[in-house]
Amino acid sequence: MPDRKRSDDTKDAMSTAHGVENDAARRRRRAQFLRELHEAKELRDRVQPRRARAARMRQAMRMRTFRW
Repeated sequence: MPDRKRSDDTKDAMSTAHGVENDAARRRRRAQFLRELHEAKELRDRVQPRRARAARMRQAMRMRTFRW
């Protein structure tokens, strides 16, 4: 008789394949993705300070010229 236990990854893959996805699981994966994205951006800013400063200046200019 085959083992009926499945890993969480398998369950997630099956649930997304069938279009039935738990909202809590989706939010958990999204939060993890956003944490990793933020961490990667911080690392890039530390490694390339000149580029990060230029990006901050461009963003500041966009905010100054933005019309409400």
